[in-house]
Amino acid sequence: MAEVPVPIRTFRADQLAVEVFASNDALSEHVAHRVQRLLQTAIERQGSAAAILATGNSQIRFLKRLTELGGVDWSRVTFFHMDEYLGLPAEHPAGFRRYMKDRVESLVHPKAFHYIVGDADLPQVECDRYTALLRAQPIDLCCMGIGENGHLAFNDPPVARFDDTTYVKLVRLDDACKRQQVREGHFPGLDAVPGYALTLTVPALMTARSVLCLAPEKRKSVPVRDALQGPVSTACPASFLRRQPHATLLLDTDSASLLES
Repeated sequence: MAEVPVPIRTFRADQLAVEVFASNDALSEHVAHRVQRLLQTAIERQGSAAAILATGNSQIRFLKRLTELGGVDWSRVTFFHMDEYLGLPAEHPAGFRRYMKDRVESLVHPKAFHYIVGDADLPQVECDRYTALLRAQPIDLCCMGIGENGHLAFNDPPVARFDDTTYVKLVRLDDACKRQQVREGHFPGLDAVPGYALTLTVPALMTARSVLCLAPEKRKSVPVRDALQGPVSTACPASFLRRQPHATLLLDTDSASLLES
């Protein structure tokens, strides 16, 4: 059995642990094994586990390896996800329900996968419903990424609040965020990207016992630099991670390339 990759560099940014890996593949392999152990430990401790997962291209390799590893009693695991476009039907190829069904639920068949219904008739009622599900049990793990504009989930700079008292809210998407969705190939053009989304808030994401933030690739080097070396501010929502002693930011050499030594 091949050894699990280890970071080539570790340091702290305020309260945040940061680990840098030699490649995206090494990062993804490491995190898959780490999440496997965290879920196993939660199940051994309390008989079940609950986790919040992120979508996006930066999560694909990690999720593929996690679902391939085995070693987890998935019938004891409940999943949530972070966000969904307003008005998008469940089977839309760019929707996050479709992303999670294809890449996680259909492969491991967990106890439950609670989805945000983006095309609900009453979005605020849907926010309240999903909030109740999240509050109904402790969350053991949150696996997230960082957007090119520094967002966490769909908490873009104009709408991110570090003191949100709600768990789920309706937000307008920043143009920078929408451009990223187009560049990643999810929509044919800016006009096709929905203007609004439902998202877990920044404080809601941080309620998890452990937070793992995966931010590989060169295109994440600027938001990673801003998050770690700029002010803790909603101008770069990911900077809030620096106040989270239970969080770890995992980078590859590309995304860490602009950091000062």
